[in-house]
Amino acid sequence: MTLPLPFPVLDANASAQGGFGALPEWDLTDLYAAPDAPELARDMAWLEQACADFAADYEGKLAALDAAGMLDCVLRYEKIDVVAGRLMSYAGLRYYQNTIDAERAKFLGDCQEKITVFTTPLVFFSLEFNRLDDAHLDALLAANADLARYKPVFDRMRALRPYQLSDELERFLHDQSAVGSAAWNKLFDETLAGMTFEVAGEDEPLPLEATLNLLTDTDRVKREAGARALAEAFGKNLKLFSRVHNTLAKEKEIEDRWRKMPSPQMARHLANHVEPEVVEALRNAVVAAYPKLSHRYYRLKAKWMGLEKLEIWDRNAPLPTETPKTVDWDEARATVLDAYAAFDPRMAEIARPFFDKGWIDAGVKPGKAPGAFAHPTVVDVHPYVLLNYLGKPRDVMTLAHELGHGVHQVLAADQGELLSSTPLTLAETASVFGEMLTFRKLLDGARTKAERKTLLAGKVEDMINTVVRQIAFYDFECKLHAARTEGELTPDDINALWMSVQAQSLGDAFEFMDGYETFWAYVPHFVHSPFYVYAYAFGDGLVNALYAVYAEGEPGFQEKYFEMLKAGGSKHHKELLAPFGLDASDPTFWDKGLSMIAGFIDELEAMED
Repeated sequence: MTLPLPFPVLDANASAQGGFGALPEWDLTDLYAAPDAPELARDMAWLEQACADFAADYEGKLAALDAAGMLDCVLRYEKIDVVAGRLMSYAGLRYYQNTIDAERAKFLGDCQEKITVFTTPLVFFSLEFNRLDDAHLDALLAANADLARYKPVFDRMRALRPYQLSDELERFLHDQSAVGSAAWNKLFDETLAGMTFEVAGEDEPLPLEATLNLLTDTDRVKREAGARALAEAFGKNLKLFSRVHNTLAKEKEIEDRWRKMPSPQMARHLANHVEPEVVEALRNAVVAAYPKLSHRYYRLKAKWMGLEKLEIWDRNAPLPTETPKTVDWDEARATVLDAYAAFDPRMAEIARPFFDKGWIDAGVKPGKAPGAFAHPTVVDVHPYVLLNYLGKPRDVMTLAHELGHGVHQVLAADQGELLSSTPLTLAETASVFGEMLTFRKLLDGARTKAERKTLLAGKVEDMINTVVRQIAFYDFECKLHAARTEGELTPDDINALWMSVQAQSLGDAFEFMDGYETFWAYVPHFVHSPFYVYAYAFGDGLVNALYAVYAEGEPGFQEKYFEMLKAGGSKHHKELLAPFGLDASDPTFWDKGLSMIAGFIDELEAMED
């Protein structure tokens, strides 16, 4: 019942602030004015009472409710979800603005603990609901259209029926969650946010984002210095990161074993409302495409850079022909809003308040969470976007990506709290589509062959990072969790698993420096949300297929697209894609998206002639 906190996304190339114009900061007062605001205390007190009253009114009685009574029960549960989500959103977002601030960390921890205690009496609801007879539930849904709206929520709950534990064990797991994985997540976040990196040639130690940003510098010496500083610092903290991963993987293995989950990935597939065979088909299609995608592209890049082999600090390096460019905030805003408006003016109108009303926190600050994310908060407020903006062209694409999430979350909010939440696989659709719109607009405006080449290469690298890299990450997690069932993993064990997927996915164009084997340590998704990463590849493949339909002039595409986003989590991926003539369960579906990437590489190769 407690709301998952937002967390940073991978490969958002952002770092230290400066010279980009006035960067916006969050105004969290739409949630609460301050930690000691009377409204926050009021909502916390209301939540405690509402949870107790809900349990008193409904525990042991769900089977006796008629359709109207069940609807009232669901609406009360949804209201509790909204208030708990509002409280946790405020505490979480405030914490991510400065994760090394002890007061913010304490406030978040206190809120988590209170809300976990308050909502423990609600654990019965899903367990008891899942014991309802199918015929009885079908009759209730048939009798009340308002209740029937919630069928997708009920279907997702009942998909967990085979894996439910006893009521007492479920309460125990809920109760101890604040000192289980949530506590290890905080340790990871605070450790990473507090780390500094001694980079050769820099006057003072740099934080993580500034150091990662060096990997995209035009100066190869600076890129190497950044990579070696990362490796040195990760190496010094490797025992701690190894302990975090060992503990979380073992905790997951124990819970999965008790629940009789067939695989470590199954809980994620259920949460994503996606069939395991669909994910397996995606994974297999991407791995089979490594040679014609990443292997081929990086050999081409090595040639452009005049190198026999690329090092890891060359992976996201600018091309030698690329003119260094700093994009100020106003230009970034105009670029993305113009691209959105060219697709449909409504899309730009939905995105505009993010800039004007304090819904974006863009600058890099000490202790701020790295990367980027869009957090939906709750349906009666609005989303908030976090960036670490550095004025690089890739930062503009990150802005387009996160605003896509924001637009999606705004449109889905009308579904209500329980139906608005979109499975991760579909949640990436609008964000990647927003990126594609922005990229295509820039590509159409390219004035020279060199400019077009730079844009194409940048897009290919982003797509490789989104598809190839994330599937490699997924394989790494699969190997890690499988290996952990055999016993404790040493840092060297984890390093070896990491390198096995890196060499396979990146190909023979690379040499890997000593120390790169530790780079698994800073990836937050492995800690916060196991097996999340395949959602990026899913979203990219889906959007590539979707964009092809748009480019072919599908009648009424914009209207269909908006209806898809408005659906939130109320429809299965088959229903959402059917109006576009697409089906992700078709094994050949993923080849369409991968062919788009291959086509871009074909064009880049042709430019060599």
